[in-house]
Amino acid sequence: MIWKGGLSGLIGSIFVALCMLPCPAEAAAPVRDGAHDFDFLLGDWTAQARQLPDRLNGSNSWILFKGTEHHSRILESNANLEEFEVYNPEKNLRLHAQTLRLYNPETGQWNMYLTDVYSGTLDATPLVGHFNGKRGDFFRQTQYKGRTILMRYVWFNISSNSARMEQSYSDDGGASWELNWVCELTR
Repeated sequence: MIWKGGLSGLIGSIFVALCMLPCPAEAAAPVRDGAHDFDFLLGDWTAQARQLPDRLNGSNSWILFKGTEHHSRILESNANLEEFEVYNPEKNLRLHAQTLRLYNPETGQWNMYLTDVYSGTLDATPLVGHFNGKRGDFFRQTQYKGRTILMRYVWFNISSNSARMEQSYSDDGGASWELNWVCELTR
């Protein structure tokens, strides 16, 4: 076949044809290896916590707790377990908790499963997230008093001798957050 549109027509046609070809897939950015993000927590800690028990209704009545926390790696894997126990002597309240954290190397995210040691259950829906520098953000959708809400955990102020975790709830899709749990850890 002889091209009859001249050189400029040929170049234009080649350009159009090249633009219509599928582009090679861009190389996916490598997933950051966060398997050791929670290593700072391994070992024993002193915990000072405060809890807002009456949530998402404007309450500002907090309960203070003191206790201990222990974090251990599970079988030298990408998993760890938190064991938490705090006490408020004035109200004679004791809280026990465990958190199972599993790292997914394919997504670069942690799945955090909360346990209820009183009922012997493991939450079916984990908090999911990752660290960006020395801050970790983790989210999940859950039910609270018959409402669908978002739950957020944030780990920050991290050093070898201290760390802070905050839990917040949002009932407006994340537009605003109410802080309801603060835990300060020290060694």
